[in-house]
Amino acid sequence: MGRATVAAHQRSFPRRRRPRAAPLNPRLCHPEEPAVLFYILRRLASAISVVIVTLIASFALFFLAPTDPAGVICGNRCTPERIEAINDSLGLDEPAITQIGLYMKGIVVGRTYTTAGGVVTECPAPCLGYSYTLGQPVTKMLADALPVTLSIVLGGAIIYFGVGVAAGTLAAKSRGSTLDKVTVGTSLLVNSVPYFVVALLVALYATVFPPAQYTPLLTNPWAWASGLLAAWVTLGLTNAASYTRYSRASMIETLGQDYIRTARSKGISERRVVYRHGVRAGLTPVVTILGLDVAFQLTNAIFTESIFGLPGLGLLSIRAFYQYDLPVLMGTVLLGSVVLVLMNLVVDIVYTFLDPRVRLG
Repeated sequence: MGRATVAAHQRSFPRRRRPRAAPLNPRLCHPEEPAVLFYILRRLASAISVVIVTLIASFALFFLAPTDPAGVICGNRCTPERIEAINDSLGLDEPAITQIGLYMKGIVVGRTYTTAGGVVTECPAPCLGYSYTLGQPVTKMLADALPVTLSIVLGGAIIYFGVGVAAGTLAAKSRGSTLDKVTVGTSLLVNSVPYFVVALLVALYATVFPPAQYTPLLTNPWAWASGLLAAWVTLGLTNAASYTRYSRASMIETLGQDYIRTARSKGISERRVVYRHGVRAGLTPVVTILGLDVAFQLTNAIFTESIFGLPGLGLLSIRAFYQYDLPVLMGTVLLGSVVLVLMNLVVDIVYTFLDPRVRLG
């Protein structure tokens, strides 16, 4: 075939053009940092919106309540003039939108109250109002009750997380054995008993524990620990059953992964495979559940504090409910929502570093 024939043959087919290289996208050059930053910003905006909606909803319940706040403060023997003076001093005669605006302003920058006698009282931020029955700032009442609830919940969390993870890991390591069956059966049995029943039995008949009372940690650490020991053991052992099952299921799945079989085939000791490689990966979902569980118990410690007589947030909210002390109720609801939202936000942020797939979702 001559050169002319080859040239004519090549001209009969269109020449393919090389596709141009796509311009580099700066977001794709370093995708990790922007993805994590945008994810955190989205979660933060969502958290703030949830808190605002909770505040508005609780304030709406405040106006829908069938009781008259001025009547609660003044009592049964109260003149109309006195009720009018109380409503004026607390701003209760203002429109609802004005009152909620003043309430939000008090949280951010503080608020000024003027009593019926003309006495001006400054309420520094975050101002959540004053208790109708005790006349104390709600912020101070919450600040006094929060350390009690934190001490109960965090002490119990250390017990049930440690016991649950240890029992679940041992059960997963000896899957199908007698130890595994006994561990699973015991956890199911403990979970079938209501928590308040166990707490009542411990409070009434477990004389081995010191009397339940709260002493500030910095005042006397020994009295602080001994006074909360009964609540810690009750909360810890009853919740350890759930964490045993969580840890067992997560560890069984982790120990079946390819990298675990590879580590065993290389001759690494079983102890190192389980406790160094398996536990670190298997605890990721359990830690996530722990963060959410601690937040839930911080806002739901009513049974523990009521049964053991500990002056925490749960007992404070119960008393405020029966006394129709609406500012205290609103303060506890707002604090509980902030705790739940913050713990969810922290868990989400931590999980982005533990599981990169969350950043792309």
